[in-house]
Amino acid sequence: MATVKEIYALLDRKAPFRYQMDFDNAGFLVGRGDAQVSGILVALDITPAVIQEAVDKNCQLIVAHHPVIWGKLGQVTDETSTGRKVLALIEQGIAAICAHTNLDAAEGGVNTQLARRVGLTDPVPLEVDGEDEEGRPYGVGRVGLLPGGPVPLADFTALVKTALDLDGVRVMDAGVPVHKVAVGGGACGSMLGQVKAMGCDTFLTSDLKHDLYLEAADLGINLLDAGHYSTETVVCPALAQWLREAFPQVEVSVAQQQGEVFAYL
Repeated sequence: MATVKEIYALLDRKAPFRYQMDFDNAGFLVGRGDAQVSGILVALDITPAVIQEAVDKNCQLIVAHHPVIWGKLGQVTDETSTGRKVLALIEQGIAAICAHTNLDAAEGGVNTQLARRVGLTDPVPLEVDGEDEEGRPYGVGRVGLLPGGPVPLADFTALVKTALDLDGVRVMDAGVPVHKVAVGGGACGSMLGQVKAMGCDTFLTSDLKHDLYLEAADLGINLLDAGHYSTETVVCPALAQWLREAFPQVEVSVAQQQGEVFAYL
């Protein structure tokens, strides 16, 4: 077995928590640091269903991307959604570590996995926030090239749907072929200026607002909104692999009781 503190230390080496943005609440959020862990459940969100799955699988720790505690938490009661989840974790003896924007920025994290999933070569950060201990740049988003040269937007969209197992993608066709692509897991629409500055013809992200489609059309950049869940859940298998390699004596699984919260009808 391993302790919660030891698992946190591993995640802090892979995706240092100092990388997180000022507004974030990533870190060791619930539980006892010296608690022994024989089972870990990896998830994008800590929901009641994910907590129950952790109970059913005898997991003492959930490692998630989105923080289970967000913003000011003035009370922990059963009268709020966050309170009910925190109470359930405590009552079941389950700790929670959440790696959020630090995992977005880290090499091998959310954006690295998204770039790999859609086949980009030699991805580099879309926005450089700093350098790691080895002098490598880290930051949110990735930019890379499609191997084999430019392709029609319809072909790239079909590739994205297959790679992310999607029923649909919101697309704005700027009338240019796809070759140099920026990806931003989750809500990265505010980075459209950086996408233009990097010379990209296409931007794959999620949670895009109407005005961003108009701006992208004016800039000549194709936009694809593939959904928040789908552009970030790609990191869960990578997280699980990090944990399995570091703690082979611990049973690690990716949550099955999770998925997109909406459907296309």
